[in-house]
Amino acid sequence: MNSQVIECLEVLVTEPGQRYELLDEAEARLRQVSMSQRCAGIMVTRHDPSRYMFELSATVPFGETWEQTLS
Repeated sequence: MNSQVIECLEVLVTEPGQRYELLDEAEARLRQVSMSQRCAGIMVTRHDPSRYMFELSATVPFGETWEQTLS
C-alpha cells in the first residue's frame, strides 16, 4: 500500500465569504503533516485574492506559518 504525504495544497476561492474557512482548513491539514514530520513549517503564498498556495517549507521554522504575497 502506497502512502502519499501532502506537502502542498492550492486553495482557489470562488466565494469570498468562504475565504477564511478554506484557508483555515488548508492550514490545519498541512499542520497535521508538519506535526508528524517535525521538520518543516508552513509557507502560505497569496498569488491573488482568490488563489493561495500552502507548502511545507524547511525555510520556515517548525510550528510556524509564514505568509508572502506575490506581486
